[in-house]
Amino acid sequence: MKRTLSLVLLALWLAPAQAHEGHAHEEEAPVVGAAGLARLPDGSVNVPKATQRRLAVRTAVSDVGEAAATLQLPARVVMDPNRSGRVQAVYGGRIEPGPRGLPVAGQAVKRGEVLAYVRYEAEPYAAANQQSQLAELRTQRVLAEQRVQRLESLEGTVPRKEIDAARAELTGLREREASVGASLSRREALAAPVSGVVASVSLVAGQVVQARDVLFEVVDPAYMQVEAATPDATLGTRIAGAQLADVPQARLRLLGAARALRDGLLPLSFSVQSAQRGAALPLAIGQPVQLIVQLKERSRGVVLPAQAVVRNPANEPVVWIKTSAERFRPQPVVAQALDARTVLVTQGLEAGQRVVVQGAPLIAQIR
Repeated sequence: MKRTLSLVLLALWLAPAQAHEGHAHEEEAPVVGAAGLARLPDGSVNVPKATQRRLAVRTAVSDVGEAAATLQLPARVVMDPNRSGRVQAVYGGRIEPGPRGLPVAGQAVKRGEVLAYVRYEAEPYAAANQQSQLAELRTQRVLAEQRVQRLESLEGTVPRKEIDAARAELTGLREREASVGASLSRREALAAPVSGVVASVSLVAGQVVQARDVLFEVVDPAYMQVEAATPDATLGTRIAGAQLADVPQARLRLLGAARALRDGLLPLSFSVQSAQRGAALPLAIGQPVQLIVQLKERSRGVVLPAQAVVRNPANEPVVWIKTSAERFRPQPVVAQALDARTVLVTQGLEAGQRVVVQGAPLIAQIR
């Protein structure tokens, strides 16, 4: 009996402890990962301080101000007509290599350098006519030489003017014979119109080309143009500046806005130069680019680095707001590019909010 009572008391003494241990296990917080990173149910992200330092996360207090209004226009890179050129054949013929062989794309050339030759190939009927004409001129030249010799042997008894006339006739026949003879084996030298880099080549040795075929394109990689289009006829008078979205080292200057429609739009032309004088631009002829046009009007908003605006899973632009020491929440915004490095947030932000300006793409990847 005593032994049974002891067992009952022991069971009653252990029961509260076991219940307390089970209750503590149920209320234990979920583990968010070895580094403490977690995407919380409300969409915010928990980032420990140590991880923030490793990711180089930086924040800045938002400040509402004014900046130039901007537009983004699709554009493409075109050749500068004053710094680029095309090499075309005036007459059709067969291609022969130049002194340095046929150039290849990317090869540097100088103005006036012979790139290739076009050997003129006449039709059989035309070639026969030229051969006949050459034989006739050769006969006339021989007769003229004999006549000059006779007159020179009679110098003193023959008037001087007859001798001079015979000599002039002989000189003309020789020049005509040389001209016709050269036309039978004539070749055209294709020279570089400007100094620069060969952008495109569309021939090989022995190829037969037609007149006005574009054989080479030579461009100066430090000077190009960008052409955009707009339906707004007044946009040309409202532009204060322009930049390329992905080429911050490029310097653009508005050349003019056309007054004639092309496919229903008005072309805008900009000259492009590198910030470092003479340095090559990382652009190619025909490359599509995104043009950021600064207008003379002003817009109000928060100026942020371009990397501060990222996309959420719904492909909406958002910025990350720091709400506490280790908590960040996404904030949908409306932003427009100011230049290649900064954007203007016109909706979604207020003054005094702490915005992530560096490391936002890394925070957006936390799942």
